[in-house]
Amino acid sequence: MDQSAKIYVAGHRGLVGSAIVRQLQAAGHTRLLLRTHAELDLTDEHATRAFFDAERPDHVFLAAAKVGGIVANNTYPAEFIRDNLAIQTNVIHAAYLSGVQRLMFLGSSCIYPKLAAQPMREDALLTGPLEPTNRPYALAKIAGIEMCWSYNRQYGTKYLAAMPTNLYGPGDNYHPQNSHVIPALLRKFHEGKQRGDSTVTVWGSGTPRREFLYSDDMAEACVFLMNLPDDRYAALLGSDESVTGRFEPPLINVGVGHDITIRELAELVRDVVGYRGEIVYDATKPDGTPRKLMDVGRLGAAGWTARTPFAEGLKRAYAEFVATLDPAAA
Repeated sequence: MDQSAKIYVAGHRGLVGSAIVRQLQAAGHTRLLLRTHAELDLTDEHATRAFFDAERPDHVFLAAAKVGGIVANNTYPAEFIRDNLAIQTNVIHAAYLSGVQRLMFLGSSCIYPKLAAQPMREDALLTGPLEPTNRPYALAKIAGIEMCWSYNRQYGTKYLAAMPTNLYGPGDNYHPQNSHVIPALLRKFHEGKQRGDSTVTVWGSGTPRREFLYSDDMAEACVFLMNLPDDRYAALLGSDESVTGRFEPPLINVGVGHDITIRELAELVRDVVGYRGEIVYDATKPDGTPRKLMDVGRLGAAGWTARTPFAEGLKRAYAEFVATLDPAAA
């Protein structure tokens, strides 16, 4: 991506999109196309086409999505599959029609089977049942991968799907019910500390294992991949299985390659926040997938590894939470 390229970051206000914008700006890119949901509803096919026809971006980071934690996924399954299918279908097709050079489709590690062999390699896709609590979202993202693959095969496009592990960092969603595990825990322990609660309750048994990646590291990986030379980038774009006989989707995992238990995470967050009470685990609440560790061998072979230590990332995330959502306590 040269400095004169027009780059559209869909979902630029979200956790991933905002980090990508920061990374692109730091790299000197000034021709960024940014639209809020109010300015451009990506579930609207005609509005999406009109935007691409008018702006003609050279590259696209598709980070726009309806996202949420286990509660949101359980509560709004219809919206999760409907909105995500609409967004990615409209953007990917409009990108093809307007001649976008490279597109990166951002997904999630939940695309892999609930009981996939650990660590999860890219070829684990479609090899088993999904975790039921987020199946609608996962199926939408799998459809997005297939759409990128199909357009690459039929039209010669250069669309790559990047699947991040669990992300956290500046710009996260701290909603009490609809957030992911790290922002949810940061908020719980912070509020418990402010109220002087003797206990804080964490959902589940605490035994599932999760991998976490700082959002700015994720953005760095995305920009790194989009800047690969043509031959190295093309090697990531999958193959036509009917010709090669190999299952090779245009898919790459983005993670750190190691994980911790939810119990260990809760204790780390408690320490970062400075909460002094006890942690209670509510085993009546769902645990979700037992383990979701990404195999990042393909990414490492491409030349990138994560840099932010987890404890440091948590401190930054908590400082941002306090500064932006609880300014009186900052």
